[in-house]
Amino acid sequence: MTDSRPSYIIGAHRYEAETLAPGLYVVATPIGNLGDITVRALATLAAAETVLCEDTRTSGKLMERFAIKTKLSPYHEHNAQKARPHILERLRQGATMALISDAGMPLVSDPGYRLVKEAVELGIPVTACPGPSAVLTGLALSGLPTDRFLFAGFMPQKQGERRRLFDELGKLKATLIFFESPHRIIETLQDIATALPGRPVAVTRELTKLHEEVLRGAPEELAALLGARPSVKGEITLLIGAPLEDEAVSEAELDRAIDEALAIMPASKAASDVAKRFSLNRSDIYQRILSRKGANGA
Repeated sequence: MTDSRPSYIIGAHRYEAETLAPGLYVVATPIGNLGDITVRALATLAAAETVLCEDTRTSGKLMERFAIKTKLSPYHEHNAQKARPHILERLRQGATMALISDAGMPLVSDPGYRLVKEAVELGIPVTACPGPSAVLTGLALSGLPTDRFLFAGFMPQKQGERRRLFDELGKLKATLIFFESPHRIIETLQDIATALPGRPVAVTRELTKLHEEVLRGAPEELAALLGARPSVKGEITLLIGAPLEDEAVSEAELDRAIDEALAIMPASKAASDVAKRFSLNRSDIYQRILSRKGANGA
């Protein structure tokens, strides 16, 4: 073997990378432990003409670890619109390019989606090299049902938007999966306890890394546990269990939801909003509002 051929190193052994057909290769990279990289991913990164990445410093560590010499080119949310036409033109002319993210499978909450979409529209071959994913790793460790699940991206930063999202997704018979900031996780767990009472949750933190942690239980319990710590750090994948088959809204929960709705909207709109949130009859909710007003002398 000669050093002029594309290659990669695993341990003390060097391997030549086979030539790739022209096109765009979407390559998953480790979410923490570099040992999770696949052999196919290494061979693809080594054989590509260019590797498109979010941060050349982060991806450079991966390339250095496996002695891959392929050129790194930044492709991220700040330069994507300007860089994409040039990338697509190179691919049209027969280039072989790999797309990676800082961690995990590209296109999951990063700008790679538009590049793949436009490449497909132009008839450019697109190949996926699957691998590590914080979404699936968190699901596997959560202890929650895995037969149906929904990944909903990053949790909204504002409480009002989170509440609306819980209203929208809360009745789905599926495990819900989100990415969340360690700085907001306690507040988010408290919101879950209020909006989706009784649901089990799992907080998976620093997956595959040295300080990996999985916390399972009621959201209010986990909020108290994390709140007792000096700080919470690391990347978090948050999972919420599906509603139980016999899950029913309590009288107190229903009245609380009505009060919150009436504080910001008229009775008719409040009735529609609460009925939709809990999959109840609007007329019944409206009559409840009127009865409450009558009982209060309104």
